[in-house]
Amino acid sequence: MVAAIAVTEPGAGSDVAGLRTRAKKDGNAYVINGTKTFITNGVQADFVVVLVRSSDAPGYHSFSLFVIPKGTPGFSVSKELDKLGWRSSDTAELFFDDVRVPEENRIGEEGEGFIYQMKQFQHERFAALPMSYVGAGDVIDMTVEHIKQRVVFGKPLSKQQVLRHRIADWLTEIECLKQLTYHIVRMKISGMDVTREVSMGKLMSGEMLKRITDGCLQMYGGMGFMNETLITRYYRDVRAASIAGGTDEIMREVIARLEGL
Repeated sequence: MVAAIAVTEPGAGSDVAGLRTRAKKDGNAYVINGTKTFITNGVQADFVVVLVRSSDAPGYHSFSLFVIPKGTPGFSVSKELDKLGWRSSDTAELFFDDVRVPEENRIGEEGEGFIYQMKQFQHERFAALPMSYVGAGDVIDMTVEHIKQRVVFGKPLSKQQVLRHRIADWLTEIECLKQLTYHIVRMKISGMDVTREVSMGKLMSGEMLKRITDGCLQMYGGMGFMNETLITRYYRDVRAASIAGGTDEIMREVIARLEGL
């Protein structure tokens, strides 16, 4: 079965606590109303896990998570969204109109959904690290193959020192991110809090992946601007790395707060 996580709303993205989709208790069930947007797998999901406000009390213990199966009356896909990149992955806007779900569809304790979701975000953000350094390595490999074959002024582009050194710098960055990933794994195995390190890695991975892909596209010259060339898809797709799962700005704010700033 295909799942989706529905958190973001038209008026609540990075500010998760500002979401307005609500669940009202009605006997042994809940009635949910609201809208979610930018939901990955939203079109094809067999069920969605939805974060909603379940209480008007202030603070972070006023939210709950619910599993809502596809086909539940009142639950619909408003529209499929047209994205710059990640076009092989559907993203949707979801609508909940008096959606009635049984109490057993609630995940965990009532009011603790925000806490559960923040913990899940740490796993999601951590997953961005290996995805980024592996992706960056693939882009470099593809580009190296191209500049070995592209002859300019009588010799392959790969013989140009400026390009060789640029690639060497990128490979060094990739190795640093890879080692940070392994370091975080060791910390997690030891039971340590890795919020700081994951936030740093997520911030670094997005910026690194965008910079490397942009630099590789430049090495293709005019062909790098043509949609028939695979590098253009990488260029479009990697832009989401600094947005999805937590923006660069949010990562910087998390790091700053953890440093007592």
